[in-house]
Amino acid sequence: MNAALLFDFTVNKETKTITIKREFDAGLDLVWEAWTNPEILERWIAPKPWRAKTKTMDFREGGYWHYAMIGPQGEKHWSRYDYQKIEPLKSIVELRAFSDENGMVSPDFPRTNCSNVFTEADGKTLVVVTAEYGSLEVLEYMVTHGFKEGMEASLGNLDGLLEMLKKG
Repeated sequence: MNAALLFDFTVNKETKTITIKREFDAGLDLVWEAWTNPEILERWIAPKPWRAKTKTMDFREGGYWHYAMIGPQGEKHWSRYDYQKIEPLKSIVELRAFSDENGMVSPDFPRTNCSNVFTEADGKTLVVVTAEYGSLEVLEYMVTHGFKEGMEASLGNLDGLLEMLKKG
């Protein structure tokens, strides 16, 4: 991760939210494409040595992204993001959940409301991700089970990928 780029990870127990502010040295169009194109998204979203594989992506309001995080021994952890609201090149609001391989949402873990807001200034793009959890217990689980480290690694992957994509 480029140390000169903003990375702020804030936990607010009162509102049961985690807010991540992350700056990228790339224009808004490219960062948006990396966030919304499954072929590009798969290349950065999983912290190494994990990888991501999309089963379904229907990027529209009412659509969803269903994918697996695949571990080094081939183990799969499925997730589903249901798109609630999309403002192209501005924001994505999604309802996140763990799921099974058929996309059925797990009843054992409450869904997470998540907003992703994109702004550009001086050739750099700021993405603000706000995840709102259904309970303090789930928020604390995320904080103590590597969510920050995983996001740092994933967003660092995106830094490298954006550099490659800018060069063509």
